[in-house]
Amino acid sequence: YAFRGHAQGDKSPLHFPVLGGVAKYGYLGVELFFMISGFVILMTASNGDLRRFISSRVVRLYPAFWIACALTFLVTLVWGAPRFTASWGQWAVNMTLMAEFFSVPSIDGAYWSLYVELRFYLLVALVLWFGGIDRAEAWLWLWLALTVLMDLYPVGFLSRWFLTSYAPFFISGAAFFLIWQGGSNWRRWALIALSYALATAHALAELPEFDRNYRTAMNPAVVAGLITLFYGVMAAVSLRRTGPFGHMTWPLAGALTYPLYLLHQNIGYIVFHQLQGHVTPHALLWGTVLVMIGLAYAVHKGVEAPLAPRLKKVMDRLLHALTPGFGGHLNKPG
Repeated sequence: YAFRGHAQGDKSPLHFPVLGGVAKYGYLGVELFFMISGFVILMTASNGDLRRFISSRVVRLYPAFWIACALTFLVTLVWGAPRFTASWGQWAVNMTLMAEFFSVPSIDGAYWSLYVELRFYLLVALVLWFGGIDRAEAWLWLWLALTVLMDLYPVGFLSRWFLTSYAPFFISGAAFFLIWQGGSNWRRWALIALSYALATAHALAELPEFDRNYRTAMNPAVVAGLITLFYGVMAAVSLRRTGPFGHMTWPLAGALTYPLYLLHQNIGYIVFHQLQGHVTPHALLWGTVLVMIGLAYAVHKGVEAPLAPRLKKVMDRLLHALTPGFGGHLNKPG
């Protein structure tokens, strides 16, 4: 809201030079999210049950996505033109959460990270399928080695599916989970240290393109410092040394992050276009932020919370019906 929309062109008519100098580093929040995802997804998969893993991912992703995608589409139809457009066919494909794989544009550009996540889920599912979750540390080392290899000898298809640009963050998050779960050893810290070096190198290498695309000058020291801070926070979590923050509960904040991420971008930009000149810029900015948080809360309470347990029952029955020849763990024939 405070930087990218205006810097990228005419997505947002609002310009906030006072906030922009800080807000332009906000894109790194996605990298932190990928680290958290590495931690949490390995935790979800650690019991080795592929059926449960698939079910949990569908239940987590789809209910909020369905309502957010539908709301964004309707707002785009009614108020988005001429800057934002979408078709009914485009919306229908988007509702499958597979639009990128069919080369169909996303209803909202923020969805790009979901397709990165889906590729990560597929890699974890393959490890579960082959019964290798107990050897997660070895798989993470292999993934890191493949990432370095793809950096040196890029192969477009493989680079996309092995998530070369973001793999160090996922790997680090998963390694932090292994420390949280089973304690420290030199191999895990070495994995984190090498991933940190590669993650920082990737981030710094991307800065010239970022500067060109957004007509700004990024400070490499700030970028490296933020990535270092992320690693420090995750290290504190893995070592259970979070102090008073570790004794606080964050369920509502955690629950709202996903619907807020899905809803905020294009709807917010459309609101800016519609109300510019009628409301002061800062009132419009902060008012939109509050409205989006309220909307995310409504989606969580009104859709996610009631629909998730029902969808879980449907998914459990469906997965058992589709895999009748398997025992309790899908990767272990029984």
